[in-house]
Amino acid sequence: MKKQLSLLLFTLWLMNPGFAQPSDRKINNIVLVHGAFLDGSGWEGVYQILTQKGYKVSVTQHSLKNFEDDVASVERIIDLQDGPCLLVGHSYGGVVISAAGNHPKVAGLVYIAAHAPDAGEKRADLVKTHPPAYQSLVKGSDGFDYIRPEKFPEDFAADLPLDRARFMANAQIPTADLVFQAVIQNPAWKTKPSWYMVAGADRIINPDLERFYAKRAQSRKVVEIKGGSHAIYASRPNEVAELIETAATGL
Repeated sequence: MKKQLSLLLFTLWLMNPGFAQPSDRKINNIVLVHGAFLDGSGWEGVYQILTQKGYKVSVTQHSLKNFEDDVASVERIIDLQDGPCLLVGHSYGGVVISAAGNHPKVAGLVYIAAHAPDAGEKRADLVKTHPPAYQSLVKGSDGFDYIRPEKFPEDFAADLPLDRARFMANAQIPTADLVFQAVIQNPAWKTKPSWYMVAGADRIINPDLERFYAKRAQSRKVVEIKGGSHAIYASRPNEVAELIETAATGL
């Protein structure tokens, strides 16, 4: 009887979709990298989903004042990982992970509505090839940019609840215009596998530019979220987490 009960419990354990332990995965460490104008708190939904499944998730907080400092801040978090990791970048964070991704602990890159420049390319020049829809960027006289709060919900976060979008608008971190001029020389997506999520209704980065990035990087999987705003890292945490898991288990 005890033997039958043990067998039943073992069978039920196997049938549980969450039975896989971190040691069974190819990658268990996930590093989430935020983009311009906001901090890492927008990743909370993705963080909660992945940590509940046993992943070790770190969220970077970089200053948005200097590109080299931002890359160094992310590399500092990578150094702390206890094994190989996935780098996940949103928006400007894609430029950061394209540079920081050369770290030997980085096994792959996941771009979420993010820039993925090639060697010598400036993000500011790339957006001219596929102009975005928004016109709410304000370039401050002190060299720091921000998005007009009254336009932020429409341009940045149209698929978030309005009260949350307004909070994000008024919790912006002005971003140094210089970071948008950053140039990298050895983009990690050329030597490491990547995955890409296109925000189908993105007004900050033209979805066609996102599709171009994904195709050029030969991303292993490209997921397009219809109606997804630029804030899909926050508004669509389930879909984002699913793509990250695909990358973590598919390397």
